[in-house]
Amino acid sequence: MIVLIPAYEPGPRLAGVVAGLLGADPDVEVVVVDDGSGPGDAAVFAMAEGLGATVLHHGVNGGKAAALRTGFDHALLEHPGDDVVTADADGQHTVTDILRVADELRADAAAGTPTLVLGCRAFAGRVPWRSRAGNAVARGVFRLAAGWPLSDTQTGLRGIPAELVEWVRDQPGERFAYEQNVLLRCRRAGVATREVPIETVYLDGNASSHFRPVVDSLRVMLPLMLFAGSSLIAFAVDTVMLLALTALTGALVPSIVAARVVSASVNFAVNRRVVFRARGSGGMPRQLVRYAVLAIALLASNIVWLDALTRYGVPLVAAKVLTEAVLFVTSYGVQRSFVFGTAREAQEGRTELGSRPSARHSNPIAATARMDANEHPIGRNP
Repeated sequence: MIVLIPAYEPGPRLAGVVAGLLGADPDVEVVVVDDGSGPGDAAVFAMAEGLGATVLHHGVNGGKAAALRTGFDHALLEHPGDDVVTADADGQHTVTDILRVADELRADAAAGTPTLVLGCRAFAGRVPWRSRAGNAVARGVFRLAAGWPLSDTQTGLRGIPAELVEWVRDQPGERFAYEQNVLLRCRRAGVATREVPIETVYLDGNASSHFRPVVDSLRVMLPLMLFAGSSLIAFAVDTVMLLALTALTGALVPSIVAARVVSASVNFAVNRRVVFRARGSGGMPRQLVRYAVLAIALLASNIVWLDALTRYGVPLVAAKVLTEAVLFVTSYGVQRSFVFGTAREAQEGRTELGSRPSARHSNPIAATARMDANEHPIGRNP
């Protein structure tokens, strides 16, 4: 079992965490990645190494994603077949909770059900407003973008089964976006997840947190924003053609059909290449058939709504806007999970993940919050 701790300017508490982990579980190997902390923290890392941790060094600060990938590469090379637990370097994970996640990984391995274990905080009790508000925003945005609920979208305490270490390492993104991308792609890749409750510990009002509710939530929403842009382009094409064709022919239904065929072709191409990044010839026929099924269903709904609204006197443009707004969210969810769901992973040779019958998520009730600043903090990482 590997406990991976990316650390940037961690402070003296790192040694206590290393000592606690190694003293409590002889089967744990602690790997600390010094993410370019500089000479001022050299003594801290030397102490961790003296206690028995493996310390890897970056010459310059590359961010948390770079530090995690360095640790994953080390685990794959030096400890192939071992599970990995990642712990944040912001002082908010206790030794007890880190080992709890490790035990959950062992239990899953014994049961033959490898699952990504997420240590999640409850955000109850005396929680700083910045953290409470930020997590509430992040939860809502994540559920909309990912298609499944997660109570703590910012958690860095994660148990990764050996079978998934390489997959996690290979996910795109840098800094905070990388960890979010791992979570956003779980459902599409067929990766099962479950939550275990951990304590909510805040140090100095959570001053060390690098989560920015607005900016980082926008990053989580990027797929949805790209989809909105793609839909806007298709909407513009559809609307212009609909107005032109109805002006030329006076026939509403045939004009709707012709305009939708053209706009759907544009939408499919943009979504496949940009939004869901499902490029590659292998999955295109399947995607095209599924998209056609969705397009026909949406077209039928579009006709019904437009016809009904215009019969009640709603102007055509207003009826068009209202109809597209109603169908937008449904279309995104269906395209994400049904049309382009596992294409990218299959094309990249990861069919062992996507072939699972279904990705599941277990969400138990989490523990209560705690504000104790003296319980095994680790350090800070941007």
